[in-house]
Amino acid sequence: VQLQASGGGLVQAGGSLRLSCAASGGTFSTYGMGWFRQAPGKEREFVAAITWSFGSTYYADSVKGRFTISRDNAKNTVYLQMNSLKPEDTAIYYCATNRDLSSDSRHYDYWGQGTQVTVSS
Repeated sequence: VQLQASGGGLVQAGGSLRLSCAASGGTFSTYGMGWFRQAPGKEREFVAAITWSFGSTYYADSVKGRFTISRDNAKNTVYLQMNSLKPEDTAIYYCATNRDLSSDSRHYDYWGQGTQVTVSS
């Protein structure tokens, strides 16, 4: 499975971005998907996840109410809509496939290359 993340960029605080993660080489509709992020000098942290079947979602407390994860199985793509962005959201964002709705990166098997999100104050 190959994952290609895109949509990152530079945005002012309070702005919005939508990240996309396109999957290929596997049966996308059978994978759960998630987003993680890693800021400079910090550990990679969980952001959001979505199941493959009913689209159940799970968010980190730090993004709940601001970020929305969704998927389009017909397009083999998962999205992360990010609203009300804050400078502390600045990080490289990674998408990954998971085996269950988990915030533990050990439950994720395939990872994309990451896309940079920078939020200026």
